[in-house]
Amino acid sequence: MFRGGNMESWKKAVVAGSIGAAAILFLKKRYAGGVLATGVGLAVLASEYPEKFEKVRRSLPDYFDRGMQVMEMAARAGKRITQAAGQSAMDAWEEVGG
Repeated sequence: MFRGGNMESWKKAVVAGSIGAAAILFLKKRYAGGVLATGVGLAVLASEYPEKFEKVRRSLPDYFDRGMQVMEMAARAGKRITQAAGQSAMDAWEEVGG
């Protein structure tokens, strides 16, 4: 992304600085500041590459749908594990067919 030489130096510095600041803020558990710093970097990138961000914006609903499917599968698996943990060893053995 930065290797093309299209972005001005000050924009590169703002993006790199905001990513670094966000990482430090998240590590210090200052989540609001980390989100703000990330937003600054993303805003600069969006102003430089609007066509790429438009493509990402259009594909966001698909990503959310896939994420929700994964979360539903994880919830079902967790429910099954919880149910299996609540069974006695004899019940589990009989369920398997022993």
